[in-house]
Amino acid sequence: MLVLGPTAGGKTSLSIELARRLPGGGTCLGADSMQIYRGMDIGTAKPTVEERTAAPHELFDLVEPDGPPFTVADWLDAAEASINAVRQAGRWPIVVGGTNMYVQNLLYGMDAPAPSDPVLRAKLEAMSEEDLRAKLVQEAPEDANRIHPNDRRRTLRALERSASADGDGGGNRAWDGPPREDFVAVGLDWPAESINRRINARVKAMATDGLIDEVRSLHEANRLGRQAKEALGYREIVDHLEGRCSAADAFEQIKIGTRRFAKQQRTWLRRFRILPRTIWLSAEDKTTQELASEAENYIFSTYGGVNTIAE
Repeated sequence: MLVLGPTAGGKTSLSIELARRLPGGGTCLGADSMQIYRGMDIGTAKPTVEERTAAPHELFDLVEPDGPPFTVADWLDAAEASINAVRQAGRWPIVVGGTNMYVQNLLYGMDAPAPSDPVLRAKLEAMSEEDLRAKLVQEAPEDANRIHPNDRRRTLRALERSASADGDGGGNRAWDGPPREDFVAVGLDWPAESINRRINARVKAMATDGLIDEVRSLHEANRLGRQAKEALGYREIVDHLEGRCSAADAFEQIKIGTRRFAKQQRTWLRRFRILPRTIWLSAEDKTTQELASEAENYIFSTYGGVNTIAE
């Protein structure tokens, strides 16, 4: 099972509720490129100790933030191993989507290279590293979170993929052909203005919960590697700790960056709407329990209660 939706949209709560309700129980499998890092908890909105106690969780805290780069292929290997183990235990693997590129590759296989557009490539090649980085952060923040600012080659390819995705999708070979069949998906629909309010509230809570102390501890111990240091929320606090901005400005930039990230997510999520075996639920003004009941009804009315991803 997949649980899809925008950042701050309640995916974690829904996945836990479904894990508790579904026959045989479920295990929540993280699909977030920053929640893989140990010690990066508050800024990545990682499930809390209480949430992990409420249902089994895997694919969190996989690597140290100062270790070697963690790739999509690394995550896919870990995800397939977890899915198989959970299936063998007769439980539901519930993949909780945070990084849509992870979900795309889980469904369709490893991402094919972006199509080459000579005009676009020439335009990008003429840009400076600083301008390329700014364009990447604006247009593809998920990629910006995982690509080092000095990695020009991967930055160019990510921008080419983003340009393809922003069209009708016809040029992106990674979406050609049918997805794998052993899944059912539940997506959460939110109006943009509601998600923006939830994002602002989440960032405010991060400040209260001690994000500055978390980043300071990692930064002073030199535990933030190149990839981890670029994570949304961490790079802004590092700027504050190094005297480039105030704490208030840092948190305001986190809000702006997260809202921009949510906008970019919506582009990806539009393509997930065409998936078979998928229902999208309007989440506005509904409790987690109500959403879980709607998801259950869809699964049982469509599949007769069969664990479609655990067989």
